[in-house]
Amino acid sequence: DRPPAPVNVSVTHLRADSATVSWEVPEGDIIIGFSISQQRQEGHMQRFIREVNTTSRACVLWDLEEETDYIIQVQSIGLYGESQASKKVHFRTLKKTDRFPSNSSNQDDPTVQGLDKSRHLQTGEMIIIVVVLVMWAAVIALFCRQYDIIKDNDSSNNKEKAKPSSERSTPEHHSGGLLRSKVSTRLL
Repeated sequence: DRPPAPVNVSVTHLRADSATVSWEVPEGDIIIGFSISQQRQEGHMQRFIREVNTTSRACVLWDLEEETDYIIQVQSIGLYGESQASKKVHFRTLKKTDRFPSNSSNQDDPTVQGLDKSRHLQTGEMIIIVVVLVMWAAVIALFCRQYDIIKDNDSSNNKEKAKPSSERSTPEHHSGGLLRSKVSTRLL
């Protein structure tokens, strides 16, 4: 039940330190992610990228070295495992002096898509944002409630402490009466 290997793997938007890998997946299979292995031509495994919960069919490779030969392979990730690796694709990064004209940026380039200021949030992103906001509101409400309870307890304790001290006897008379009351009984 493993998915079929990706086809039509290509490398576009070559730069001195980055490149975009894109691929296609045969129709009908449920694909939940991808894996990309990247290595230098001389054979050193350099990077393994694995993304799940995505329908993306492209990935930007960063931190590449200029004028270096690379080999990449892509695998599809399905519900029951990974596909066989795609055919190997060879590419060479450019020199830093090789620049594209500034008007050649393509909106289909994933490196440019992240910079789109009018990008709309996806439903999953909105749900996560709303859940986080609701949780913060609940935490703040709980904090305020606990603060009010603590504040009420403190003021009640202060009243209780103040009450017995006013009812205590004066230092001169330990019986609890006031000096004035004894004086008034003598006058009568």
